[in-house]
Amino acid sequence: MTSNNANETKQVISTTKSTLAVILGGGAGTRLFPLTQSRSKPAVPIAGKYRLVDIPISNCINSGINRMWILTQFNSASLNKHIKNTYQFSNFSSGFVDILAAEQTPDNQGWFQGTADAVRQSLRHIVQHDSEYVLILSGDQLYQMDFQDMLANHQASGADLTIATIPVVAREATEFGIMKVNEEGFISSFIEKPAKELLDDWVSDTGDVMKAKGKNYLASMGIYLFNRKLLFDLLTEIQPNATDFGKEIIPLSIENYKIASYQYEGYWTDIGNIYSFFEANLALASELPEFNLFDKAQAIYTRPRMLPPTKISGTTLEKTVFAEGSIINASRIENSVIGIRSRVGHGTTLVNSYLMGSDFYETLEQLESARKKNYPLMGIGERCYLKNCIIDKNVRIGNDVKIIGGDHLEPVDHPLYTVKDGIVVIKKNAVIPNGFQI
Repeated sequence: MTSNNANETKQVISTTKSTLAVILGGGAGTRLFPLTQSRSKPAVPIAGKYRLVDIPISNCINSGINRMWILTQFNSASLNKHIKNTYQFSNFSSGFVDILAAEQTPDNQGWFQGTADAVRQSLRHIVQHDSEYVLILSGDQLYQMDFQDMLANHQASGADLTIATIPVVAREATEFGIMKVNEEGFISSFIEKPAKELLDDWVSDTGDVMKAKGKNYLASMGIYLFNRKLLFDLLTEIQPNATDFGKEIIPLSIENYKIASYQYEGYWTDIGNIYSFFEANLALASELPEFNLFDKAQAIYTRPRMLPPTKISGTTLEKTVFAEGSIINASRIENSVIGIRSRVGHGTTLVNSYLMGSDFYETLEQLESARKKNYPLMGIGERCYLKNCIIDKNVRIGNDVKIIGGDHLEPVDHPLYTVKDGIVVIKKNAVIPNGFQI
């Protein structure tokens, strides 16, 4: 082994042993309703076969970090099941992916009040594992990042805390927390969602390539790498009442600690609402998607289901992503994502839609019984037309159904569906009768 290779191996081992990751499950996820009606945000299905939580977990695994806590408190049953069935390390490894749900203790009778409070309430578990650094991640973002590179930058700069930042244009800057960085690469000031007229004072040197694209502002990605001691001190002694990292811990720490900016220039999106979720999924069907599911070095891991291959018959396909285990007899599917165990009947057209699929197959006896009762089968029936839709898990859509989303629709929450930003979301387990129209 050469000296360089030995150093690289040593760095990977160091990263694995020195860094502990904490993935924040978020709050009630009201902006992603109804997808979060019966599941937590990290458990929301994405890209046809994954869950949102698979993204930060996969980034950690690919970066040599295999000790992870996931903090959650809302609708955590399906998330617990997914984690238990997916992430199991070798008996000879110290790696783990464990859920830490909000719990009442003699010291605290309340729920998580924010990101910082969630980590504070979980310190009694985190303290049991040795680490030099604690990496704080969000459970609802889509990106592929090498955290080893972020850690190397953190160590080289001698920072107490490193915040991952991404260059954005002026139009986007008003929607994020914006950092101002000095010549040494340390963050000198912070502002939350600055007004447009204030942006001139918040320009940073993002590099020639980013500046040429008009990306002159550094937005916080909500990814924090703390020196372990500083994190514990901040949460228990220095700011024991602070509830949020972005709004309280970070702004109040800038003057007293060395906080470095780690500038990330790859694809990143925050899955904060139905529109961003819809756009991020459909973007995967483009010819060269920015989020690369085919990158072996940055693979996305999920539960191995051992499903049969998808079967397609008589369907015209245009920019469509299929997960495994589906039976497709549609007339046309365009710019769509089709999830696991999906069924689409003859003569049906799907355009700009995300069909999440099903958690199980109906048996032949169940199919025959449903046909006799004229009850819709699992999946989408015959001669349907669906456009600008998200169809959640285990939905039954009958024959001759027409659902066309768009700006012409007013926001509404119906027992069977919700309309947000012109996108029609068919709720999980909904039964849509024959001939139904929106």
